[in-house]
Amino acid sequence: MAPASVAMLRNVPLFSGLDDGELAQIAETMRERRFPEGATVVREGASAFAFFVIEEGEAEATRDGEPRGRLGPGDFFGEIALIAYSPRTATIVAATDLVCHSMAAWDLTPILEANPAIAGKLETAMAERA
Repeated sequence: MAPASVAMLRNVPLFSGLDDGELAQIAETMRERRFPEGATVVREGASAFAFFVIEEGEAEATRDGEPRGRLGPGDFFGEIALIAYSPRTATIVAATDLVCHSMAAWDLTPILEANPAIAGKLETAMAERA
């Protein structure tokens, strides 16, 4: 399975403030995940510990059973899991075969502890999304 690439992460708005070296640190922690069309990637209300970036394919997001939008390459979800182990706020289902890269919160923690500048940049990007 291919690791996440710096080029792919460079196009993710959450990581827009990071330089290539910082992106490389993030990419090293991410693992490729594949989901067939129709598979539930994450379920609303379930425990959250991983963040996902879509590389290929599309997914549908729902909240309280209501459609919330379609996600495609470069889109991400689960960012709240990187800072809080709160339950998932939406259900994400693969609308097509889906290739994602995921990162567990515990994989990010050592990077943030070693490089507080990354933490600040991610916090700024998350605040801008809120």
